[in-house]
Amino acid sequence: MKFLAIVQARMGSTRLPNKVMKLIGGVPMIEILLSRLSMSEEIDQIIVATSVDERNIPLVNHVEKLGYACEQGSENDVLDRYIKAAAKHSADVIIRITGDCPLVDPYLVDQVICQFKATNVDYLSNTNPPTYPDGLDIEVFTFKALQQANQETSDVFDREHVTPYLRKPNRFKTEALQHGEDLSDLRWTVDEPSDFEVIEKVFQYFYPKTDFTWREVLDLQKQQPELFNINQHLIRNEGAMMGTGQKLWKRAKQVIPGGNMLLSKRAEMFLPDQWPAYFSKAKGCKVWDLDGNEYIDMSIMGIGTNILGYGHPEVDAAVQQTVITGNMSTFNCPEEVYLAEKLIELHPWADMARLARSGGEANALAIRIARAASGKDKVAICGYHGWHDWYLSANLGDDAGLDGHLLPGLQPNGVPRNLKGTVFPFNYNNYAELEALVNAEDIGVIKMEVVRNMGPEDNFLHKVRKLATDRGIVLIFDECTSGFRETFGGLHKKYGVEPDMAMFGKALGNGYGITATIGKREIMEAAQTTFISSTFWTERVGPTAALKTLEVMERVKSWETITQTGLNIRQGWQTLADKHGLSINHWGLAALTGFTIQSENALAYKTLITQEMLAKGYLAGNSVYVCIDHTPDVLVGFFEALDPIFALIKQCEDGRDVMGLLKGPVCHGGFKRLN
Repeated sequence: MKFLAIVQARMGSTRLPNKVMKLIGGVPMIEILLSRLSMSEEIDQIIVATSVDERNIPLVNHVEKLGYACEQGSENDVLDRYIKAAAKHSADVIIRITGDCPLVDPYLVDQVICQFKATNVDYLSNTNPPTYPDGLDIEVFTFKALQQANQETSDVFDREHVTPYLRKPNRFKTEALQHGEDLSDLRWTVDEPSDFEVIEKVFQYFYPKTDFTWREVLDLQKQQPELFNINQHLIRNEGAMMGTGQKLWKRAKQVIPGGNMLLSKRAEMFLPDQWPAYFSKAKGCKVWDLDGNEYIDMSIMGIGTNILGYGHPEVDAAVQQTVITGNMSTFNCPEEVYLAEKLIELHPWADMARLARSGGEANALAIRIARAASGKDKVAICGYHGWHDWYLSANLGDDAGLDGHLLPGLQPNGVPRNLKGTVFPFNYNNYAELEALVNAEDIGVIKMEVVRNMGPEDNFLHKVRKLATDRGIVLIFDECTSGFRETFGGLHKKYGVEPDMAMFGKALGNGYGITATIGKREIMEAAQTTFISSTFWTERVGPTAALKTLEVMERVKSWETITQTGLNIRQGWQTLADKHGLSINHWGLAALTGFTIQSENALAYKTLITQEMLAKGYLAGNSVYVCIDHTPDVLVGFFEALDPIFALIKQCEDGRDVMGLLKGPVCHGGFKRLN
């Protein structure tokens, strides 16, 4: 019988790319592993099995240069990769070793193989149950058993991890080699950067000796535990239970402060430790993760950027044509003129426009112009207006100053202290508070969202308009979120109140970066008295996308569709709440609708909804940015899936422990620093 060791290795590790070729004492880790494994007396041949991914070419070349065969197969169907490699090399028995275990001990390998021979089983390992340190994993199984598994299982998990099917009860004869002492909490594998640091230290300690045994490493850990502390918090075989997106998110937090570029898209805001985090493609109201899993997005829909759904064919076609003809030039793009004219046409009170690419930029641009026009520094604000210094300075006097307008917990670190006393928050629908603020401070600008959660009461917006007019204050409506959701243009059109300036973003380009600030001529021309300019505000894709988006919106009357759909979603939530005896509060625009369960466990329930709906193929929580692709059929399936989860929440309200149902931590409800 031929005993073939197959070392599974690749360069495209999600958590630690190129790890198998990382140098330890100047030698690639895979070379060290193969050198140690070659001292086995029971193995007839060693080969490396990698994937056809081009990133593996350096690995293939190095392994073959060392004199070992290196077979390439499927990237994700690793079971098939093993079958083809074993067949090519006429294996009778396979010893599975993974490339992230450079401390593999040839004498332990021989011990496992000898027990396999003695017991006459189909499968034997020292990992099931685990009693050896993580990183000494050895599995031995017959090629015949692997062929049977290959024929009988189509499960993605089985095929990616090669041997799970062999361990399923009552299918094969199995045996385990267990150590007398449970050492399974020790971590000697290499999956994360901290793992590699530990392994480096081990080899540095024994240098130049490389054939030390696993027991010598154990003695070292007992004598100098500080060498091993850095990675001991990591969970054994965590990678096998994590999706590709979860692995990449963990890696991202090592190289990107906070993990990503937008707080609202952090995995911790949805489902810590379980959220797929990254997408491979998106179309309509569907999103596919990095593992190819398909989800219906009943959640934030790109943070409200896609009223026409993801990848609208007409918008994308217009953008693709722009890419073909050229996106940037020494000349200006004509589309910026056409877009400015269209926005002014939709808002006859406005005379001029300036374009940018993000909501934060538009807000900063508008404040600069308004302050220049008014000649005053002080601003009264109500709502969320971006991340720039001018806005976050409201928290300089009171760290909780923006809690009602923004995520709680934000600190104004890095904001110049001399901005204190320049921005003053006031609460929506509290006219007396705003009036008192204007009387007490020399306010030059009032900036506010037209509506965020609840609509105006007692002519609130009209009173604000009159106050601004009477006191010579520039009134700005921030419509970056609300624009084009209930009217074809700004939400202020619904209430018959005209500002001096307004900003639009998010939905304006249906997923492409474009924002606009419009205003009255006498206000906007103040832009010429200050400096407002940016290279990428002149690119062509954003205005092109916006023009086509507005054209499609106008034709299909998207604002009417998404408003009615949002009302239907709100009614669906209420129907389920009534059915199961739950009390909920509704908030937000109809087309940006949300609810909160009236309970001290509200955040845990939101997490539970996300967890359970994710398993059913939905991205969902307690709010939805509606798009035109949220059709009645989509809603029917959504509420059928949600019904039993509301029943589960009712059980928790009646005494069942919701924490016992969660598979991870509760989602964040505010800003928290991520480590």
